[in-house]
Amino acid sequence: MIPLQLTIVLIVIYMLESLTIIVQNSLIVAVLCREWLQVKRLSPLDMILTSLGICRFCLQWLSILSNFFRYFNLKYVFWYLSIIWEFSNILIFWLTSLLAVFYCVKVSSFTNPIFLWLRWRISRLVPWLLLGSLMISCVTIIPSTLSKFTQIQLNTMEHLPRNSTVIVRLAMFQQYLINAHKLVAVGIPFLVFLASTTLLVASLIQHVWQMQHRNTGHGNSCMKAHSTALRSLAILFIFFTSYFLTIVISLTHKLLVQESLFWVWEPVIYAVVTIHSTSLMSSSPTLKKALKVKCWGLDAA
Repeated sequence: MIPLQLTIVLIVIYMLESLTIIVQNSLIVAVLCREWLQVKRLSPLDMILTSLGICRFCLQWLSILSNFFRYFNLKYVFWYLSIIWEFSNILIFWLTSLLAVFYCVKVSSFTNPIFLWLRWRISRLVPWLLLGSLMISCVTIIPSTLSKFTQIQLNTMEHLPRNSTVIVRLAMFQQYLINAHKLVAVGIPFLVFLASTTLLVASLIQHVWQMQHRNTGHGNSCMKAHSTALRSLAILFIFFTSYFLTIVISLTHKLLVQESLFWVWEPVIYAVVTIHSTSLMSSSPTLKKALKVKCWGLDAA
């Protein structure tokens, strides 16, 4: 059992992380929406980052509300919010995998006809891919939604006479199926992200190796740009993979659901989310330019 003082410290850390995530993603959405209002268009990359920022913002507020209702044992409200949280989380996985696919197609130096065709079409396909990610997430959440409503109905019939052993076994079987479904729901987009990132890293390493044999200034500048891209990819890969693993562990280890370990686990998950959001902010030239201007304004003041 964790001491009360440590629990309070962990809750404070979680709230600070939540505030940081909300501010980060509010900044992403505000800057990119202002860009859209000024120039009446957004680049495909900024479309993906805006969608991710909105999802992260909503997801964090849902996390705060869910934990609040969980703390006060309002389980029905908690279950309804958990459905929306799960939907937002699946959508974030698909959007992040779409971001990796976009980078892979636009930046990689592969000359395969499929890659060349995708490079030519990807910018126009991004709005449709965003819509597709939304629709896939809506379809994927249906089994979990049905499971929650079934669980609510079973709880409302607790006072009725029934075979409790059969009910418990059915509930356990249903829980295993739902957990397996959740793993598949986040596992498929993660595999897409993993494949895209691996292909892009292989392409960049090959290109950097080729640039090392050239001594021109243009070659050196290209090598620096590709080395920077490799570092950014490594950060995105490490922290998105860490986030995926925390989700998997939380689904497969029942101990983490216990109240004694719950507030140990929450700060761990959202520490990873905080760093992942920071890495996403560095992905957009528009965001980096806006942050530099803001920093210069603060220095001048």
